[in-house]
Amino acid sequence: MGSTTKEKITSVKHWNDTLFSFTSTRDTSLKFENGHFVMIGLEIDGKPLMRAYSIVSPNYAPELEFLSIKVPDGPLTSVLQNVKIGDELLVSKKPTGTLVADLLIPGKNLFLLSTGTGLAPFLSIIQDPDIYERFENVFLVHGVRYVSELAYREFLEDEIQENEYFGEEIKNKFRYYPTVTRENFYNEGRISDLLVSGKLFSDLGVGKACVERDRFMICGGPSMLKQLCLILEGQGFEQSRQGVQAHYTIERAFVEQ
Repeated sequence: MGSTTKEKITSVKHWNDTLFSFTSTRDTSLKFENGHFVMIGLEIDGKPLMRAYSIVSPNYAPELEFLSIKVPDGPLTSVLQNVKIGDELLVSKKPTGTLVADLLIPGKNLFLLSTGTGLAPFLSIIQDPDIYERFENVFLVHGVRYVSELAYREFLEDEIQENEYFGEEIKNKFRYYPTVTRENFYNEGRISDLLVSGKLFSDLGVGKACVERDRFMICGGPSMLKQLCLILEGQGFEQSRQGVQAHYTIERAFVEQ
């Protein structure tokens, strides 16, 4: 167990029947970049059961925050969704990941494309003051099936702009673009379709996708990642691999139930 620390759950929020988030204490030795993930888990039947979870909270926050789906038969989430304040959480000591700004060639617009709980790493990134030094515009796109799955919507629409340290930067540079596929909503459709049609770019007022100007980070399920990579590659964007800067980067480590 030397590779993990034992933390305590400090809060739990259930967004709907399929989605919840929680916070825990944070070991002072844990250092990470915004966009990173760690392995977290519980001791079940005397053995640690760990899965990869992106960190929602920014790297300067005193606590850790995570976002998770609920799966009735999931080995970990079936238990994790029932955690309460004071319960023990195992957190690995080695954060990692490829959703970091250093892997992108400098550009003007940063598009953070997410589906479901793929939103998690981008919540830490948009709370990083440095990201607004690097980019003129930061667009967070979150695709879900139902409106109730738009976790953190109130925070993203209103609360983040009141941040005492960089609220003004966010008012000028940040845009939140939620989109829903199975209910009526003011933005509708899959992110892939919005990219192909160009509607995403026109809605955000930035014209067509441009290799010289636009950069992307992508986090979601395997099929979503594959689809968006094909679309971007077809438009001339290159993916960062093996630490080399490029036009876009993805995170393959997604929450496994």
